[in-house]
Amino acid sequence: MIFQRAALREFANTAFAVFVALFAIMLTTQLIRLLGQAAGGTLASEAVVALLGFGAINYLPVLLSLTLFISVLMTLSRSYRDSEMIVWFSCGLPLTSWVRPVLIFATPLVLMIAVLSLFLSPWALSKSAEYRQKMESRDDVSSVSPGAFKESAAADRVFFVEAIAGDEGRVRNVFISSVQHGRLGVMAAARGRQETLPNGDRFLVLEDGRRYEGTPGQADYRVMQFERYAVRVETREAKGIEETPKSLPLWDLLKTPSLPNLGELLWRLGIPLAALNLALLAVPLSFVNPRAGRTNNLIFALLVYMIYSNLVSVSQAWVSQGRLSFEIGIWLVHVVMFVLLLALFSRRLMVFSWVRLWR
Repeated sequence: MIFQRAALREFANTAFAVFVALFAIMLTTQLIRLLGQAAGGTLASEAVVALLGFGAINYLPVLLSLTLFISVLMTLSRSYRDSEMIVWFSCGLPLTSWVRPVLIFATPLVLMIAVLSLFLSPWALSKSAEYRQKMESRDDVSSVSPGAFKESAAADRVFFVEAIAGDEGRVRNVFISSVQHGRLGVMAAARGRQETLPNGDRFLVLEDGRRYEGTPGQADYRVMQFERYAVRVETREAKGIEETPKSLPLWDLLKTPSLPNLGELLWRLGIPLAALNLALLAVPLSFVNPRAGRTNNLIFALLVYMIYSNLVSVSQAWVSQGRLSFEIGIWLVHVVMFVLLLALFSRRLMVFSWVRLWR
């Protein structure tokens, strides 16, 4: 049908614009947070891009759900505002005839949301935690960047490397400031490299440099010139990755049905179910009086979305705390919203019936 093809085309165009806007906002906020952590020294600068990608995958289910709701709502609201709905209704099409194109448009997105929520989002969280642990377990020398001062994890050394010379890990113009036995030592060398002994010990080998050692405020400084000076590099102990229900695969949640795992399973299943309900809710919520503004309608639709999302979160928390059984929590909120959907459709159809009878 003509109206179905037109509706699907406009749904797709609006969804693309809405998703790009929401995705850009999400990336910007995540980038600001990660850059703040990198500037504070709690995150390696080279890990920002990878963690930004993992975070984007994690937030995709919620973004797609919101995109689906807003795209259907905005498309149908525009049809009301431009009096196109009056034309379709005059042709004998009831409001329920919009359910079919909405379902056709929403079904692929809901399936994509389900795959992201059940499989890809926990995978992204697990990889993000693994990558963070890998960055944190690096030794101090490996995290040094040319042209930047780097403090060691124990806060007893400061490294500076001017540039990298060659592909074998050699650097030039090395500066190291360290505190040993209460005495400050400063070393400056023309060249440096990393060296690993057969027993696994790692050393930073400096060549052609000087070492200045003394106590600040006193004149008992010692100056030593060396051709080769080795500084032992302490390797940090690798910490185990803390597993949380959010990062567990779906099969692990099913094999270990503890209360936190059941709460997480309820959340993962609830996102695609909520997306489908919201897409259908947008049909009766999109009504706009062409002679009045549509602000009240959009505020009410946004309020419905926030209430729905918060109810799903509350159900997850109650299941995790044992205050609500999983068998009830998995369907309770969605059934309530589906009843609200039927009530809104019934009310809107009743209004149109009275209008037609009056005319």
